[in-house]
Amino acid sequence: MTVIDRIAEAEALNDKLAGLDLAGRLSLVAGLGGRVVFTTSLGIEDQVISAEIGTHRLPIDIATLETGRLFAETLSLIEETEAQYDIHIQRFTPEKADIDAYAAKYGLNGFYESVEARHACCGVRKLKPLARALEGATIWITGLRRGQSANRAETPFAEYDAERHLVKVNPLADWDLEAIKAFVSDNGVPVNPLHARGYPSIGCEPCTRAIKPGEPERAGRWWWEQDEKRECGLHVAEEAAVIAAQ
Repeated sequence: MTVIDRIAEAEALNDKLAGLDLAGRLSLVAGLGGRVVFTTSLGIEDQVISAEIGTHRLPIDIATLETGRLFAETLSLIEETEAQYDIHIQRFTPEKADIDAYAAKYGLNGFYESVEARHACCGVRKLKPLARALEGATIWITGLRRGQSANRAETPFAEYDAERHLVKVNPLADWDLEAIKAFVSDNGVPVNPLHARGYPSIGCEPCTRAIKPGEPERAGRWWWEQDEKRECGLHVAEEAAVIAAQ
């Protein structure tokens, strides 16, 4: 199948997903064949997806990037989620050699010093483990939502990821934060206690702060940088390409 065919396939899937509820979207994707992988950061939207996968016993692999710098609350939530839904969340960690090489070049916390150093850290701790998590996958499910940031405002339900040569599905693209919270409340979904402390978006501990009133959901991520569209490279092709080349 050519790239053009894969793009057309993703566009057709996007149209089908638009008319379904979340359970229907996930069930449709799970039945397409091939390996389907959902990568979770254990954020509130990702917890909604994990709950649906577990509740409906869908044949979707669940993976998380255990970067080595996560909050203790996030690590505890992994085990709590597995127990509640009788699922296995596979952990993918960075290679020690990559961490050592990064520290030798930039210092362990060198990501505060430059965007280049921060991208390099994300590359070692997130991009490389993600590549291993998605090996052999034909579909990658994420918790991206249009309301998370201006950079994600046009997020489709399905798109062809040219960097990774697979179809990327965002089943919560049209959900707002209030709908997410209502689902969590109505269904007893376990969530990270940091959300209640002003952390709507949670990543690595050194790179995440609580947001201030009126700030966008992702304002607390890499808060010392000035670029309002800052990302780690997982969901931005341009940054992923730069990181991969380092």
